Amino acid sequence: MTTESKAARPTLPASPPLTERQEARRRRILHTSAKLASRGGFDAVQMREVAESSGVALGTLYRYFPSKVHLLVATMQDQLQHMHETLRKRPPSEQDPGARVAQTLMRAFRALQREPHLADAMVRALTFADRSVSPEVDTVSRLTTAIILDAMAPPAAGRHPAQEASPAAAPTPEQLSAVRVIEHTWHSALITWLSGRASIAQVKIDIETVCRLIDLTAPDSDR
Repeated sequence: MTTESKAARPTLPASPPLTERQEARRRRILHTSAKLASRGGFDAVQMREVAESSGVALGTLYRYFPSKVHLLVATMQDQLQHMHETLRKRPPSEQDPGARVAQTLMRAFRALQREPHLADAMVRALTFADRSVSPEVDTVSRLTTAIILDAMAPPAAGRHPAQEASPAAAPTPEQLSAVRVIEHTWHSALITWLSGRASIAQVKIDIETVCRLIDLTAPDSDR
């Protein structure tokens, strides 16, 4: 889930915040998109059907999401946000940061595994996304990074009481580089699994292997 350098992109004016009614409409649209994709994948998400099932005019749908790709990338963003909230409520239990990240990503992977048509539709949308979808793709990437960084943080039970409220140490530049490599691997593993070219067992091995970079790039690691 790579993104371009923000410096290479013109600054766009910030969109005004949605009203409560607009936000409710947007959520209906995303819910409908996920439901249709879960049933039949990418091809099952037709903008006219999304509009009708969401109770909005087709023109209104296009004002929220200019294309099906925009809609499905936003659907992935929504799914990741829910996943992130769930993972925060039940954080990983492993002791080493790398193992915690691997445990977290495999939980996220299994959640997608339960909805293979939806996962395939969202990944295809990311693959088809062009420059016009960059803000949505950037958000998906930031959410994936946030999930990984949260998993890297030491579990609360393992901290000294005086450190309970203290934030986790900021990741080093090397660790941030490792996070990017982990993101790429997770995305690639999802694609190869969806295409039938990798088993869940192989995905687990690949994820656990790449997550060792977190420990190898830690400031106090012996290299």
